[in-house]
Amino acid sequence: MALWGTMVNAIAIIVGGLLGMALPRISEGIKSTVMQGLGLAITVLGITMAFKSNNIVLVIMSLVAGGIAGELLRIEYRLAQLGDWLQARMNQANAGNATGRISEGFVTCTLVYCIGAMAILGPLDGGLRHNHDILYTKALLDGFLSIIFASTLGVGVIFSAASVFIMQGTIALAATFIAMAFSQASLDAMIVQITAVGGVLVIGVGINILQIRKVNVANMLPALVIAAAAVPLQQHMAEWWQRFF
Repeated sequence: MALWGTMVNAIAIIVGGLLGMALPRISEGIKSTVMQGLGLAITVLGITMAFKSNNIVLVIMSLVAGGIAGELLRIEYRLAQLGDWLQARMNQANAGNATGRISEGFVTCTLVYCIGAMAILGPLDGGLRHNHDILYTKALLDGFLSIIFASTLGVGVIFSAASVFIMQGTIALAATFIAMAFSQASLDAMIVQITAVGGVLVIGVGINILQIRKVNVANMLPALVIAAAAVPLQQHMAEWWQRFF
């Protein structure tokens, strides 16, 4: 079943979020230190991913073009709107009592869980070979992060499971068509570029968590699609150049 690994991943986020919310109230000092630690770890992960590609020009072009597209589509604003809507609905259901920073938790965790090598490789492997080992590992990591995030950011963390299921599920279902359209060499090259661009975006997430500067990471998400599309285009242009010159 192509979606099995994605289902496990989403359930792990929900369970981890519920456990995190059930923990006793944590002091502000512990929350701050934990979030700083997560921010640093996520930044290091992003740096590691970003160095996967040797084609820095393609990475930069993908980020620039993706950032322009994301700004025009106002992705960050729409994600924040969705989080605010969830917060309003939850507040209404609880007679106006505050329910935590739902918008921040939803947006932050959606970006953390959906941007990364495993978020692409896992559903691809699940869709192509029905091998879910990568997503099982990701589920353990995301579940652990959900405990920490939910204890500091609230119930919005749980709603991010829907984003994970939709994104990874779409990739898993589309994997068969991707395999039919591209060679294995092209597919491997696409994954490398997606990983590198995703790593840069993960660094942005880490910077946001550390509150160094507000980076509109969500508006750069189209860069992942552009990076994937640019690889076969670049290969075709190289073949065309060799054929005629």
